[in-house]
Amino acid sequence: MQILFLKTPSILVILISLFLSAHAEAAVDKSSMVTFKEIANELQKQRHERSKDLKKQNQNQNNYIFRRDKKPDPKIQSFRGTYNQIDQKPFFDIPVTYNKEVQKWIRFYQNEGSQWLKNRLERANKYLPNMQQALSARGLPQDLAYIALIESGFSAHAVSTADAVGYWQFIEATARKYNLKISWWIDERRDFIKSTQAAASYLGDLYKIFDSWYLTAAGYNMGETRLKRLIKKHQTQDYWELSNKDDFPSETKNYIPKMLAALLISKAPRLYGFKDLNPQAPYQYEYMFVPGGTDLHNLANYIGVTKKNLKKLNPELKMGFIPGFVNSHRIRVPKGYQAKVSSYIRTQL
Repeated sequence: MQILFLKTPSILVILISLFLSAHAEAAVDKSSMVTFKEIANELQKQRHERSKDLKKQNQNQNNYIFRRDKKPDPKIQSFRGTYNQIDQKPFFDIPVTYNKEVQKWIRFYQNEGSQWLKNRLERANKYLPNMQQALSARGLPQDLAYIALIESGFSAHAVSTADAVGYWQFIEATARKYNLKISWWIDERRDFIKSTQAAASYLGDLYKIFDSWYLTAAGYNMGETRLKRLIKKHQTQDYWELSNKDDFPSETKNYIPKMLAALLISKAPRLYGFKDLNPQAPYQYEYMFVPGGTDLHNLANYIGVTKKNLKKLNPELKMGFIPGFVNSHRIRVPKGYQAKVSSYIRTQL
């Protein structure tokens, strides 16, 4: 097993290894294969784009990389204390393990799971910028946003057999613990900003417990109490060692390899045969407070947008309206429509 901390200076080595591993065993159509020249060209392009970004950043205080040799100070609420400032962004900001389990899921995503992953990677572009910003604001690795890909496929309406709901698949008890509102008319587990902020807080708390991003993600999936019990029983904090135990949940055993496989492919999709991705545009919206009694259908008709579009911006509104007993509620409206929404509100007063 080899654990790699990936930074820009070593990205060529990593891309070469990914190229070799991606094609050594995977049964993919030859038309989806890429040559080393294509890898080199893509690498050169990425370096050029990153160098332009770095000049704009002017070595500000917001770029960090995880440092494993320093444990979090319990007195420090933010995770920025456990990161080193660096002069450029890492290509990955969580440790990446490449082993047989990860290879197995890469092959799955290249073959029978290719359409599933393609759809999710295209949808990811809608949500990743906002999700990664929320994680970064709390000093957490931005690549943790890919947990939402594995949990829900970036779907507001995903519901598990355990009644976990939304992008980050919160069960009701955990959602309430992290201040997400749930009632007959609203479920903030379906709000891509509020649920991400709650997930960031939860992931931060888990990292304080386990001091490992793999165990943090595993605890998120199976619950921290059960994971702590297994760690104590088997006397190890190595995720890969734990995952080989007979009493380790099969879902969580596949959870980290699936996330790492999706993460690797998403960083270099052409390398793995995903050449024709059509990323969906990120949501463009503005916030406005509207009074109780506001119905999204009537509002959409008034301002000239589809009800479907307005509901997608506000998936937390389960019934598509705000009850009359609510004083006011903040909703998202398409960018550039604030004046029309204000005019609608005046007609309702």
